[in-house]
Amino acid sequence: MAFLLEMLQGFGQLAQPEVLGFMLLGFLIGAFFGAMPGLTSVLAMALLLPLTYSIDVIPALVMSAAIFMSGMYAGSITATTINIPGAPSSMMTALEGNSLMKKGGGANALGHAALGSMIGGTIGTVLLMGLMPLAAKASLLIQTPGKFSMILFALLVIVIVERAEISKGIVATMIGIMVATIGIDVMQPIPRMHFGTELLVEGIDMMPIIIGSFAICEVLAQARQGAAGIDIQAARAAAAIRRRDFLPAWQEIREIGLFTYIKSALIGYGIGILPGAGGSMAAFVAYAEAKRASRKSDEYGRGSREGIAAAESANNAMCGGAFVPMLTFGIPGDPTTAVVLGVLVINGLQPGPRLLEQQADLIAPMFASLLVSALILIPLTLFLLGPWFIRIVSIPRGLLYASIAVVALVGSYVATFSVFQMLLSVVFGVLAFFMRRYGYPTVSMLLGFILGPSLEQYLRRSLALNDNDPMIFFTRPDSLFFLMLAALFFYMMVIRRPSGSPPGSGGHKEATEPSESA
Repeated sequence: MAFLLEMLQGFGQLAQPEVLGFMLLGFLIGAFFGAMPGLTSVLAMALLLPLTYSIDVIPALVMSAAIFMSGMYAGSITATTINIPGAPSSMMTALEGNSLMKKGGGANALGHAALGSMIGGTIGTVLLMGLMPLAAKASLLIQTPGKFSMILFALLVIVIVERAEISKGIVATMIGIMVATIGIDVMQPIPRMHFGTELLVEGIDMMPIIIGSFAICEVLAQARQGAAGIDIQAARAAAAIRRRDFLPAWQEIREIGLFTYIKSALIGYGIGILPGAGGSMAAFVAYAEAKRASRKSDEYGRGSREGIAAAESANNAMCGGAFVPMLTFGIPGDPTTAVVLGVLVINGLQPGPRLLEQQADLIAPMFASLLVSALILIPLTLFLLGPWFIRIVSIPRGLLYASIAVVALVGSYVATFSVFQMLLSVVFGVLAFFMRRYGYPTVSMLLGFILGPSLEQYLRRSLALNDNDPMIFFTRPDSLFFLMLAALFFYMMVIRRPSGSPPGSGGHKEATEPSESA
């Protein structure tokens, strides 16, 4: 009860003009960095980390929380308008939202994304405030074998929901995993797969993969397609957009169903608790579950509002869950909370049970900032700035995509301070362009790269614990749970696939080559 009272007092501290100003500043910075391809909220937090030396701990934490929530939401803006996710967690939003954009429903898609983000972020933060001690204990039940099986389950889900031929999805995923093996071994300080060049000893950073797979790939796809014949139509449609067009119709919300929002938010929160899972996994799993349970699964990949709602509810609810392992054990739930951990350490705060018991007055305003950002600032930002978001498409395509290419490359350099890594983003952009052209899902490659190191690490650790006997994955209950869940998903989505959406047929070209069908 005392902890809940401290949480309520955090809203009073948030109302102080200085603290409120830092929250608004953080939200705007997070929205800008989250929406711009290559400039993620993680980068915003990293660039602003030195600022926390010169301000008080409460404004620093409040600003960090606002950046986190707004950056997670803002990735859906460019994902919908120009099919370039501002963050990896918005990839499924790009798949559905951009399809609606091409049908003239861009404002509606942004409205559903904001509504899902608002509901998911609010539920995630409320659960964070009320259930954090219990959730922290539950996360300890998943040991090393269980983490391997969980990541394997996530990769299987990714391959299935991409609507591609499963064989092509597996190939794309394996390419991502193989690229992730370049550099220092995950278990030993030994370089591998560096092909005799020192430039690859440090490995390949995530930013070139993300920027190449989406920004550079989309620029190349647009260059191949040509910009003629769509700019005038897009400009007219954008000029006709009114603020009320961003409000989702009540009938559409009823069709999606409150249960979908709540279920997706709970999935996102639960995955956020698991260290290292992040918004991408939350969005993918919630999207896959929504598709499995949907009565309109044939709309997925062609502009499903339900898919947008599920993905956005999950990735913003993940924000609340990600704070649980970071504050309780000092284990970041995702890259952004890793930077927030740095803010805590800089200000002399050590994560652990004593932090919550003795210094809850410092943590409570940060939780309040998460809730206010989700419940008030996300819908308010869309209502005030939504018409400007949608007008991105009215910018001449040549100027727009040339600017995106420049910003993406600069973002790649700023993230790594390496000219070589910046050039790699071009290389992966060309690779992704040809993969997309021939039906290989680039999303699977990206997630294989992101999850590959953890998959390998937990596999090798688990085998080392059991004298290289793989039966450990079938004898540990946490691991067996995720393996059974993977088998269930495979049965429901492949063997007993929903009518109208067989894997490897129909709809795939729309999902993997959206620019081709513009």
